[in-house]
Amino acid sequence: MISEQFLVPAVSCQHCVRAVTNEVSSLTGVQRVEVNLDTKVVTVEHDEDLGAATIIAAIQEAGYDEVQRLGA
Repeated sequence: MISEQFLVPAVSCQHCVRAVTNEVSSLTGVQRVEVNLDTKVVTVEHDEDLGAATIIAAIQEAGYDEVQRLGA
């Protein structure tokens, strides 16, 4: 399992948390999604087959255009 983090500056409320969590959780291979409102960081644990680009696309689909992979 892989854990990746993404900075999403626009997340600011529980609606944001639900939107991002629901969209990313729907991806095949995602085991866990955590959104930290204080740090604006989304942590995703997933299978090796799922790439960061797919996760970024899902976050953008949830309505958050500015997404940066951390630690890349």
